[in-house]
Amino acid sequence: MTLRIERTSIGVRTVLRLSGRIALEHLVELEVEIDHAGERCVLDLEHVTLVDVEGVRFLSDCEARGIELANCSSYIREWIVRERDR
Repeated sequence: MTLRIERTSIGVRTVLRLSGRIALEHLVELEVEIDHAGERCVLDLEHVTLVDVEGVRFLSDCEARGIELANCSSYIREWIVRERDR
């Protein structure tokens, strides 16, 4: 399963719409896309179907850096919170 990244702009914000699976092997590519998006980056997770532990830690780090996680499913949100509490 792969990760698909679609870039759109809404005003001054860049939205990266993610679809599929966020796993370790996708994180370098995702980080490059985030870097190109700039400071006002939003990750739209509506169509993310699976996330591994490295993906959850990456998303947690993104949030800590000020990147918004839009449409984050409750299971991913709960996992992020559990990882932060460790």
